[in-house]
Amino acid sequence: MTTAILSALAEEQQGLIAQLQRPECIRHAGRDFWRGDLQGRPVVLALSRIGKVAAATTATALAERFGVARILFTGVAGGIGPGVQVGDVVVAEHLVQHDMDASPLFPRYEVPLYGRSLFPADAALSALLQHAARAGVAAVAAGWGHHPDLLAGRGACTHGLAVHHGLVASGDRFVATAAESRALQQALPAALAVEMEGAAVAQVCCDYGLPFAVMRTVSDRADDAAHVEFPRFVREVASRYAEAVVLRWLDLLPYR
Repeated sequence: MTTAILSALAEEQQGLIAQLQRPECIRHAGRDFWRGDLQGRPVVLALSRIGKVAAATTATALAERFGVARILFTGVAGGIGPGVQVGDVVVAEHLVQHDMDASPLFPRYEVPLYGRSLFPADAALSALLQHAARAGVAAVAAGWGHHPDLLAGRGACTHGLAVHHGLVASGDRFVATAAESRALQQALPAALAVEMEGAAVAQVCCDYGLPFAVMRTVSDRADDAAHVEFPRFVREVASRYAEAVVLRWLDLLPYR
């Protein structure tokens, strides 16, 4: 059973690609797909690119061209839920497209002809992901002292990095003002984080009957400072989280 590891940004996959055994790069749909073994398991690594359409294209290719059995998405997000701080990890329980609005024909957020607005991540995969995230984040943070210049200086509690489980909102907009963040909180009070791809991958996985899980490292609070040091955060924090967590998660998967 092949597992797909899907990421939005190249920095999050470089460490994993470097550890692939029997690596093979396959060019398909204008993308590079890296096939090989990680932790003794067959995997395909791919970049979703940014935005819902690009992510849906990549997820569809993983299902159609590579016949993967499950998908894990790793990436960064803005934290909008109470207590969700920079440096925390959010594991999705459900995903919603916060910019989906076909009203008055359909209720706001409901995907037309699906009869739902929330797409659930696989409970078993997500439970393993939460366990792997707690262990991975603790190990990485211990290794570089919680990187205080990236975390403490941006509102994170460096002695209590947390793993959250709940609703993740996706949309084709980089939420980067306090006003937008407040509006999202009011419209979707259960949402913990906002990003640009996860709900699209969830919809594709629903179409193909593929179990999936989503992990997001909180890089900012989706406010007026959201763009500050973003590239450095991805490179020095989120990429290390992704590598540590993915490897632990693969170890936890049942062999079947």
